[in-house]
Amino acid sequence: MDILRILLSILLPPLGVFLQVGIGLQFWINIVLTLLGYIPGIIHAIWIITRR
Repeated sequence: MDILRILLSILLPPLGVFLQVGIGLQFWINIVLTLLGYIPGIIHAIWIITRR
């Protein structure tokens, strides 16, 4: 399941974080990072998925 989340995180970073942790602080941080730059959003999403 983590591989699917990582693939979704590459396409849409907040979706991967949402599937991992739900709507919480990490989800909102990822939305802000994705709006500021697509690559930081991807890095944060993959970090959240691999950390848990």
